[in-house]
Amino acid sequence: MKLALISPYPPSKGTLNEYAYHLVNHFKDKDELTELHIISDRLPSGEKFPDLDSKVKIHFHESWEFNSWTNALKIRKVLKKIKPDVAFFNIQFLSFGDGKIPATLGLLTPVLCKWAGVPSVVLLHNIMETVDLESAGITKNPILAWIFRLFGNIITRFVLAADLVTVTLPKYVDILEPKYKKKNIALVPHGSFELPPMPEFKRDVEDLRIMTFGKFGTYKKVEGMIEAVDAVRKRIGRDIEIVIAGTDNPNVKGYLNDVAKKYAHIPDIRFTGYVEEEDVPVLFGEATAVLFDYTSTTGSSGVLHQAGSYGKASIIPKIGDLKELVEEEGYMGEYFEPGDVKGMADAVEKLLTDPDHRNALEKRNYAAAASLPLSEITDWYIMHFRRVSI
Repeated sequence: MKLALISPYPPSKGTLNEYAYHLVNHFKDKDELTELHIISDRLPSGEKFPDLDSKVKIHFHESWEFNSWTNALKIRKVLKKIKPDVAFFNIQFLSFGDGKIPATLGLLTPVLCKWAGVPSVVLLHNIMETVDLESAGITKNPILAWIFRLFGNIITRFVLAADLVTVTLPKYVDILEPKYKKKNIALVPHGSFELPPMPEFKRDVEDLRIMTFGKFGTYKKVEGMIEAVDAVRKRIGRDIEIVIAGTDNPNVKGYLNDVAKKYAHIPDIRFTGYVEEEDVPVLFGEATAVLFDYTSTTGSSGVLHQAGSYGKASIIPKIGDLKELVEEEGYMGEYFEPGDVKGMADAVEKLLTDPDHRNALEKRNYAAAASLPLSEITDWYIMHFRRVSI
């Protein structure tokens, strides 16, 4: 099978690049594939794609650009040239741009490919019906929100015109099937990127470190985390490093720089900036726990799966998709109400002062990650690819 994967791929910093990296890491050794074509956005000047050790022939194509209005045509042109058996789209609603027009036009790509005779499978990481437009930094205006959702419904219909659309949460299937009266929607769990050897679940931790990871400024915040951890330092009389790993959300440029200035008086805050894939194991390995200071979610959480893979306890807000994911896939966390800094501090303190409880969560989360590794999830996808390409 000749497979085309349409997605940002490292060193591209585009959204979902990490998920594509791990998809490729497992696809590249599958006996069922002969060629894998990665159709990515254009890289920054001086950057280049890596040489991959692979059983499968891998080809990279830099063919589209974030916020370009012509991405659908550019991708379609590449697909017509390489003639894959299946085109696989690893996308969410803002994959092709954060402007409304380029984002919308980009999401027409799967159906254009299908019309061109290339079977298309879409992995849709979020759906419009569950996105909080204000928290996600899209719009606060209620009239614009109504218009955006109207166009979102129209675009969703175009996305669902692909041969198959996969989603990562059962809730998404339950919403999409009756609303759009489509039967080409399949549940394929997010999966855990890698499964390192079972870690040591240490009861006594010398260096306490609370970490968060992501693109920040919209529904992912860090102010509450900083204030909560600083309060816990004073309560328990121990040093606790605050690690903020990642970058600004593209919709809120300068957010982390502003946070750093605002909290310059608070010690032991480390901003890592963008984290390269090879540095991820160290980042998680050094963390005592992983905190999610979210006000809403836009889909399944890759960071939660990574935390589980490295055997880490999580501190989690009681919100929508994130809580459902935790419960449905077997993860456990210490909960707090969104926006409740005191409740967040209580959750942090519980994990740091009750090692037996923390170890129980670490073991449970590692077991949950081990139950759905991406190596098996990619087998599911190959099964679906065969079906649509017949």
